[in-house]
Formats: sequence, C-alpha cells, structure tokens
Amino acid sequence: MTSAARLNARLDEALAKKLEYLRKKTQKSTTDVVRRSIELYYESVASGSEDPAQLLEQTGFIGCAEGSAKLSERYKSELGRSLANKS
Repeated sequence: MTSAARLNARLDEALAKKLEYLRKKTQKSTTDVVRRSIELYYESVASGSEDPAQLLEQTGFIGCAEGSAKLSERYKSELGRSLANKS
C-alpha cells in the first residue's frame, strides 16, 4: 500500500481566485479540485496533446478576432495605417 503525498503550494492572487471560483462552482474541496486538475493535465501531457496550435484552437483563441484574410501578409501596412489614423 502506498501512502498519500502531501502538497503545499504557493499561488499568486490570480490563481488563488481561479481556485476559489472552481471550488464554489463545483462544490468541491480544494483537494478534489487539485486532484482533478492534475488528472486532466496528466491526461493532456500523456496523450501528447500539448501541441501549442491545438491548445490555441481548443481554447477558442484562433479565430476569435475579425480582420483581413490577408492580415498575416499585410500586417505592417495595416499597422501603419491604424497608427496613422490615431494621429
């Protein structure tokens, strides 16, 4: 039989707020939220789904803005035009 490991972690304010949100939203203890988070992260890493493009796609970051379809080719001229309009 293996013994359980104890965890002591320091969280910045933003992460502490996220943890509190998850606790309230799920009605779970801190221990349960951390356990589930580790399980999900482990599954993600073990399955090899750490591809940055895939993560951006999954989170909705890719395609979340509007702009020219050729923006990646013309970004310098677009930026110059945008800055000139601010003057």
